[in-house]
Amino acid sequence: MSDHSVHDPSSTHTALRLRTAAVHAGESPDPATGASAPNLVMSSTFVARDAIGFSAHDLDDDSGFLYTRWSNPTVAQLEAKLCALEGAEACLCFGSGMAAATGILLSLLSAGDHVVMSDTNYAGVAELGRDTLPRLGIEVSLADTSDARNVEAAIRPETRLIWLETPANPIVRLTDLEAIAAIAAAHARAQVVVDSTFATPVATRPLELGAHYVLHSLTKYVGGHGDAMGGAVLGSRENIGALRLEAAIHYGGVLSPFNAWLIMRGAATLPIRMKAHESNALVVARFLEDHPRVTRVIYPGLPSHPQHDLARRQMDNFSGMLTFRLDGGAAVAERMARELEVIHYAVSLGHHRSLVFWLDTPGLMESSFRLRGRQLESYREYAGDGIFRMSVGLEDPADLCDDLARVLG
Repeated sequence: MSDHSVHDPSSTHTALRLRTAAVHAGESPDPATGASAPNLVMSSTFVARDAIGFSAHDLDDDSGFLYTRWSNPTVAQLEAKLCALEGAEACLCFGSGMAAATGILLSLLSAGDHVVMSDTNYAGVAELGRDTLPRLGIEVSLADTSDARNVEAAIRPETRLIWLETPANPIVRLTDLEAIAAIAAAHARAQVVVDSTFATPVATRPLELGAHYVLHSLTKYVGGHGDAMGGAVLGSRENIGALRLEAAIHYGGVLSPFNAWLIMRGAATLPIRMKAHESNALVVARFLEDHPRVTRVIYPGLPSHPQHDLARRQMDNFSGMLTFRLDGGAAVAERMARELEVIHYAVSLGHHRSLVFWLDTPGLMESSFRLRGRQLESYREYAGDGIFRMSVGLEDPADLCDDLARVLG
């Protein structure tokens, strides 16, 4: 894993290496008390220094804090840290990853616009794209973005957004971000949004590869401990400033300062956690590949992943997300729920503890993805009739393999 240098906008240093930025970016000792740890500022309102206008449109970078829905000192520290990790000019935090996704989609799209969206992505976003956006007069074309030609074929003159997710939830399929960014550049009005939750900025920094926005569910790897929900969108100062006025001020799905404080604690250890997640996932993936009941393992760090070469080129870390298939998966899921001792049979991902869950293909097709034809075939090439999605945690990998061996038989 490379240890790239990043710029911390809150620091006098021009660049900090990744692990240093994760600890220090956005933070400084409290000038009044000398406290080393960042303060938790829970106030909803702040005493104004000047007689300024009441509207958020009257605020600028020198206005200070006025109301926590607009900005908050603790949340601002987290936003600065995320900017340093992602190499972004600006960041806006939300109360959840879904709030971040909804904020960006509803802020950037209007009736008559068109979006090209990955046909396989987080279920909440998939359903938003299939149900809510069309109801608002926004057309959505679903594309298997693992082949850039599918994206190019789907673009129209009215295309405003290309929505990508890599690795894709739940099948860990990849998208070549540089290739898609080049396609978008030929269509001046199309902007690229990348949900990089699975990858984290430790693995992939989409803005460096030509994306306009990068989105994270902070509930997952960045927070890392399964105890705080949050989301973030990062991009240029101009783009995020406009997003703040629309999504934060009007929709109101902003991040709680307390959750920001918790997530900031998690972000400090993100680089070393991701190294451990990757190391453990490789051990578990190899164990599963050798298990007689397992018919397929999908993990970007394995040579057997169909896009392993792209993973090596685009990812500095292969993350801790893998999927595996075996015959009789639904019955094994029942066993897992009853008998796993170390791994939790639970949804979500990116936590310090390992999580696994059965994802039934027919059920997902009915509820969320609704794919047909070649798109369904492509999904089933990865998932078959169903997959186990596993988020490999920070436990001893031998204990994880022993736990799986017991329930797999």
